[in-house]
This record gives sequence, C-alpha cells and structure tokens, in this order.
Amino acid sequence: MSTEAPRPLKQEQIEATDEITEVAPGILRTMLPIDFTGLGHVNMYVLEDERGVAVVDPGLPNKECWVAIKQRLKNIGVPMRRVHSIIVTHSHPDHFGGAERIRDKSGADVVAHRLFRSWWNPDEPGDLDPEEMALYSARPREHVPWGGPDMEVPWKRRFPMNIIRPPHRMVPMPTPSIRLREHDSIKFARREWFAIHTPGHTEDHLCLFDPEEGVLITGDHVLPTITPHVPGLSASDDPLSMFYASLDKVGQLGQQVKVALPAHGNPFHDISKRTEEIKEHHDERLQRLRDTSSTLNRPASVMEFATYLFSPRAQGPMAHSETYAHLEHLRLRGEFECRDNGGILEYVLS
Repeated sequence: MSTEAPRPLKQEQIEATDEITEVAPGILRTMLPIDFTGLGHVNMYVLEDERGVAVVDPGLPNKECWVAIKQRLKNIGVPMRRVHSIIVTHSHPDHFGGAERIRDKSGADVVAHRLFRSWWNPDEPGDLDPEEMALYSARPREHVPWGGPDMEVPWKRRFPMNIIRPPHRMVPMPTPSIRLREHDSIKFARREWFAIHTPGHTEDHLCLFDPEEGVLITGDHVLPTITPHVPGLSASDDPLSMFYASLDKVGQLGQQVKVALPAHGNPFHDISKRTEEIKEHHDERLQRLRDTSSTLNRPASVMEFATYLFSPRAQGPMAHSETYAHLEHLRLRGEFECRDNGGILEYVLS
C-alpha cells in the first residue's frame, strides 16, 4: 500500500459550496457543482442591476447544476424570470449548459462572442472577415491529424460532451441573441463592459472588461492556479501563438484590472503577473520538447513526446492534443521537422 500523501487540490478542483460572496460592486460569485475534466466547480457570477440580473457561465446541462442554479438565485432573492441575460464565455458544456433552460424560463438574451456557434446549426452571424471565417467555419475532426487513438472520452463524461455533437438534441447549445465582436460595449451591473476576443482555449473565447470598477471576467482564458488546455485540434495552424497573443492582450490591461473573475477558482488581482506565469509555463514545455528531442536523437511521435510533458495520470487525448499544439508551434518556427511514418506524425529537431 502506498504511503504517499495525496496532492493538495488546486483552487479549480475544489468542490462547489453554496456560499455567495460579493466580489465587486453589483457582482456576486456563486459556485455550481461539476465533475468535468478534473474540475470541481464553475463560477456562475450574478450581475445585478435595475433590470434584474445577468448570469455568467451557467454550468453543465444536468440536473445537479440546474438544481444549484435555482437554489443560488433563490438564496440571492432573484426569481428566474428576472434573469435578463446569460453571458457564455465560450462553447464548452460546463459554460453554456444551463443557458437554454434559463432562457426557456425567463426569455433572457444569450450573450456570446460572434464566433460562438452550434456545430449542427451554425446560424452564421454574417459580415465575418477572412480570419474570423476560418475560425468560425472549422468543424470537429473525426480523426486526429497526428495518428494514434482518436479523441475518446471516458464514459462518465460522454453525456455532457455528446450534447455538443450531432445527432443529440436533448440539451441544445444556445444560439446567441447578442453576438459581440472585439471592443463592442454592453451594459450590465449598471455600467459599460467591453468585449475582448481571446482565442486559444477555444476560437470563440470571450472576456469582458469593466473599466469603471476594474473588473475582468476571464472565463477559462486566465485561471488562478492551473493553465487552460490549448488544443491542437484547432482552426488555427498555430493555436499556441494565438493563445500567447490573447494572453498579451489581457495582460496589457495591467493596473486597470483590480480584480479578475475566472470561471474556476478564486478571484485574483494581478492579471499581468498571472498571464506571464502562464506564458512561462508553456515556454518551459517548449524547452522540454527541445531537450527531449536532443536526448532521443531520433524522430518521435506526438504520443511519445506527451509522456515527457504530462504525468502518467494525465496521459490521453487532451495531453496528445496539447503536445501536438506545442510541436506544431516549434515546427512553424523552423525548430522542428515533421514526417509521416505510416500515418503517425513524428517530430525531430531541425
């Protein structure tokens, strides 16, 4: 029997409680329970104003989250019909899951970035520039481009993932009624918020910034103690570069941000410091790939490289996807070469 002490949980892994706290003027933090990709909760922020409330990222599309949403609003003293807006930071099910159910009860607007879309009913927003169209029109791939096992999902998580793939219609992805582009403004909590497009974790990721009170809603783009997944399965040729650029965009806000409100974990204050820490984490992974290739002195597959970046417990499709994103970043910089060995991509230092 192992006597090794269990690792302490990261903030983002802590289970949801029913505690409600004011994290900025007119903004309450509530926590919804989730069991999704190792996370223990999602923060559903509630923004109060004269019209009622807006909610941010209303959890997974399951009974447990729905019960929690109703209870949190009841504890705040807000009937469901007073929810006038649902802000969805990006197209992952732990963020959009409760949106349609709330809209059915309240008639609320669903607010998202203009690139947010349902894969089976795209509802194209129109007037997209070529770069936006490339990101918007990408569809999930049936087979991974680097060879090896496809993106299998553990059975306990298949339901929440399957709802975002056809032909499932049990809990559809919401179609936004308000689509925001970069620098668009919108009013919540009695003040103006500005849209910041932050692709990397997803192509449609949206942050919202309130310059009056210095509040930044970061979604999954910047988290306090873990780094968000950067998928190799992306519409971008270099999703890691896209993620770096998005980190720089919010990091440059610097002292203007008094508090950052992440989708998982606790609110934090130094946005510039945290974005630099996340960039350093990925810089270290890039260097580890260089060192590993130098030591191996031969081409290696994405799956093999992943064993040097991720722990045995973390091995699997998400690790392979992020490793691929890093290797492609290095290949596009001219530092690595890639070859196809019987359907398996292999990489080696140039």
